[in-house]
Amino acid sequence: MSSEFTKLFDDWSKTYDDTVAGTDPEYREVFVHYEEILQSVADKAKGLILEFGVGTGNLTEQILRQGKEVIGYEPSGEMRKIAVQKLPGLTLFQGDFIDFPVSGRSPDTIVSTYAFHHLTDEDKRTAISRYHEMLSGQGKIVFADTVFANEEAKEKMIQDALDKNYTRLAQDLKTEYYTTIPVLTGFFEEVGFDVEFTRKNDFVWLIEAVKKS
Repeated sequence: MSSEFTKLFDDWSKTYDDTVAGTDPEYREVFVHYEEILQSVADKAKGLILEFGVGTGNLTEQILRQGKEVIGYEPSGEMRKIAVQKLPGLTLFQGDFIDFPVSGRSPDTIVSTYAFHHLTDEDKRTAISRYHEMLSGQGKIVFADTVFANEEAKEKMIQDALDKNYTRLAQDLKTEYYTTIPVLTGFFEEVGFDVEFTRKNDFVWLIEAVKKS
């Protein structure tokens, strides 16, 4: 993940929890059903869990409430400070989707919410391939993130944002690395995952990719 995104999240850390609660009108629809989305990811996670993009620890907290074991990675120092304040004793490292300290144990689940889109498509492919090698025999990836059904759907969402004068959202959709379901499906399938997508709101899809036996 590039340093530009690390700085973005350092700057965003103090207001992030307010944003996901729906206080920013431009991003309110992105975070519709936020708690339920986190819950759906936590519910599907099993065994030793690695979480990328911990942020302020909202997903992590739901996982820990279920008595599950999680190791977290977060590139933003400011986000890490908040997560550790919320969750004392959390096992949390500096790291991102590709560059992170490796545990000596094979994870059973890799999770993330609202973060995978910060990778280029090529980096997404690299990460997915690496996770396939790391995961235990029946391991899986469970992500929730903004993804589009196709390029036409993405362009329509950008135009809708412009029509509403949501200029920050439109710029975000244009410049970040949001991808499509066909592209992600190809990346997962080519390395040996079965993958399913479930729509959670107008922007976010739940992605569950299970390692083929």
